[in-house]
Amino acid sequence: MRVPLSWLREYVDLPATETGRDVQAKLISAGLEVETVEQLGAGLTGPLVVGRVLTIEELTEFKKPIRFCTVDVGQANGTGEPQEIICGARNFAEGDKVVVALPGAVLPGDFRIAERKTYGRVSRGMICSGDELGMGDDGSHGIIVLPPELEIGIDATKLLELYDEVLDIAVTPDRGYCLSMRGVARETAIAYGLPLRDPALLDVPAPNSYGYPVQVIDPMGCDRFTARTVVGVAPEARTPIWMSRRLQKAGMRPISLAVDITNYVMLELGQPLHAYDRTRLAGPIGVRRAAAGETITMLDGAKRVLDSGDLLITDNTGPIGLAGVMGGAHTEIADPVTDPETGIVTGTTEIVIEAAHFDAISIARTARRHKLASEASRRFERGVDPQAASAAAQRCVDLLVLLAGGTAEAGVTEIVAPSAPRTVTMPANHPDKVAGVAYGRETVVRRLQEIGCDVYGQDELIVTVPSWRPDLWVPNDLAEEVIRLEGYENLPSTLPKPPAGRGLTESQRTHRRVGRALAGAGYVEALNYPFIGAQVFDQLGLDADDARRRVVTLVNPLSDEEPALRTTLLPGLLGALRRNNGRGSHDLALFETGLVFRPGDRPGVAVRLPVDRRPTDEEIAGVNAALPAQPRRVAVVLAGAREQAGWWGKGRPADWADAVQAARTVAAEAGVELIISSDQHAPWHPGRCAAFHVVVDGEKVLVGHGGELHPRVVKALGLPDRTCAMELDLDLVEQANEGPLKAPSISSFPVATQDVALVVDAAVPTETVEAALRDGAGELLEAIRLFDVYTGDQLGAGKKSLAYALKFRAADRTLTVDEASAARDAAVALASERTGAVLRGA
Repeated sequence: MRVPLSWLREYVDLPATETGRDVQAKLISAGLEVETVEQLGAGLTGPLVVGRVLTIEELTEFKKPIRFCTVDVGQANGTGEPQEIICGARNFAEGDKVVVALPGAVLPGDFRIAERKTYGRVSRGMICSGDELGMGDDGSHGIIVLPPELEIGIDATKLLELYDEVLDIAVTPDRGYCLSMRGVARETAIAYGLPLRDPALLDVPAPNSYGYPVQVIDPMGCDRFTARTVVGVAPEARTPIWMSRRLQKAGMRPISLAVDITNYVMLELGQPLHAYDRTRLAGPIGVRRAAAGETITMLDGAKRVLDSGDLLITDNTGPIGLAGVMGGAHTEIADPVTDPETGIVTGTTEIVIEAAHFDAISIARTARRHKLASEASRRFERGVDPQAASAAAQRCVDLLVLLAGGTAEAGVTEIVAPSAPRTVTMPANHPDKVAGVAYGRETVVRRLQEIGCDVYGQDELIVTVPSWRPDLWVPNDLAEEVIRLEGYENLPSTLPKPPAGRGLTESQRTHRRVGRALAGAGYVEALNYPFIGAQVFDQLGLDADDARRRVVTLVNPLSDEEPALRTTLLPGLLGALRRNNGRGSHDLALFETGLVFRPGDRPGVAVRLPVDRRPTDEEIAGVNAALPAQPRRVAVVLAGAREQAGWWGKGRPADWADAVQAARTVAAEAGVELIISSDQHAPWHPGRCAAFHVVVDGEKVLVGHGGELHPRVVKALGLPDRTCAMELDLDLVEQANEGPLKAPSISSFPVATQDVALVVDAAVPTETVEAALRDGAGELLEAIRLFDVYTGDQLGAGKKSLAYALKFRAADRTLTVDEASAARDAAVALASERTGAVLRGA
């Protein structure tokens, strides 16, 4: 909502020294989000005057039409002689009054006006358009043509109100009353402690039986409908400058007098209105729900197919408007047309004004269904004061009579559904308890009365909520009003005191450690939307029966291309990697931790939980049982250089081993040791894929995969060559944790090191040999390390040599050579038995 300060002063007597910044600070303190204060006319200086075009000479010898004009500016130029000006616009004629910037003037954007020779003539000034003066579009797309009755030579900056300040307020959904000057003025008056001149306090005639006929068939959708009629409207009547300027400052474009008046009253009082050409109405105005398949042509020219939930305005011919959203083209106010021969202006002369109150939810659904948001729907869906409808209609009638020379007919139609004012019972000390501040009953009552409430009672207050505050329903709503008006900045700052023993769970601490460890290893966290489309599974090369293809589909997805919840983290991460690579970042290492969604065999149906009490444990368990499994996973993707080249070395590209090492890093932070083996699993390369297992309750459990992606997957997803990835089930990894780590006992006796080189088949995994050596060495083995892998002609085809360093130590004595050798021989024997290993050189 854009609020011109000059307009605001019409309702609140602000001190003359108060600037827009001062008002902004006050309103922010009262809880309104005033985003900016725009300084209109900044950089604009005169002389800027009203002139009358005397002559126009068309210069045709140039590529584009140019006009050489003489303009009478009175004594504003100091000589009284006509001012010679070159102008390219064509929307004005001889005799028109225009705005003239004389030499010495500076227009917005530091555009300085001076005498200059152009197109073979000397131009002494400029005839101005609205855009050149920073006024915005006035609908003419050209020169400002002023009313003929204005005096020549007067200051145009005051006439056009070019100097002003405009507050731009982001109105939250619960503050719909602030989508009007009336609402903002009320908040301003409260903030300054000044009286409010309420523009809705008008003398409104009582309804009678001879107004324009209206039939409300759906009183739930429309609980109030006011209709007034004005006849004898002058079609040639123009919107006065002061009204046009207020509309422009508020962000609306002037259109025609009748439409501008309805928009002006809407901005002033917050009540949307609609004007109908009475001669185009066929029979009474009706309000009903649409029949499925009905159509209507709107003011924007689009033909829309209606839904049975849409609320319509109708006459005997059918729909003539979407209630609270937009009117139909059939009954709109006709544009004035001037007969070129007689000069007679024809157009709409009889106007029916509609001021109604519609159901907020119905209007919101209709606007979203048809993707047709309007200024009216924006207000209705946030809540409009139903009591303001008759005052808004009266204000509209008064302006039509005043500015268009019309006559108000005596008939007043007002249909009102029975309703009672809403009351809320609240203990007088409730705001004190909520805020932790002793406001006292007098302060609470005073603040509630300031926002328009009627308050009765002593210790227990009975509060009648004003009609313009549909957001006040419960005591906490009233407490919020007291607290915000007393000033959020006055609330004491108190640190919470959590009970001892509370804090992050062990699982939460593990997740944070994993994130820090991966970040420390050079990975950058990427947070992706949890939505995927079915086509990505084909791109990943998943089998038709792969469990990852079974997805949970959303009823109302953000995008039709991604209607399901993810079953793996890889599509989102690979998409992020592809986008960054396409934008020039080629050395990438990304990670993400998050939930994936795996539906069960039978989809569950969750019950709706109650809101008037705490749900029972059985009800909560029922909801959880209906939800899909949501394991937490961690994944990484890599491409490009893993180590950068520089003076320290040549660097190296990322490969499958880096993805495996990332899995080891995650497992180490969870206090778990991974069992790594080769595997074939989409979307990884069959020969460069590792499976990760952990031991949970004595059983070996698969927790993820890592390695280099298959070339077909890389091509299908548009990824860099040799892209690598890893994904782990973090929940399963945590389950493998055997509890808090136990500090090892440190022996004071020396270590005995034995090296052993074993020859095995090339297909035997190194971890299998290592596990056999570890089991065979027994309790004396302290550590084992693979320090060399050799293949060559000396070993024969299909063979490899694995060299291990075995460290033995006893806790109570120094080991002898025989004891260390015996442990080594036992380890070699078991390795030979399990893997066929042979001592190299034996």
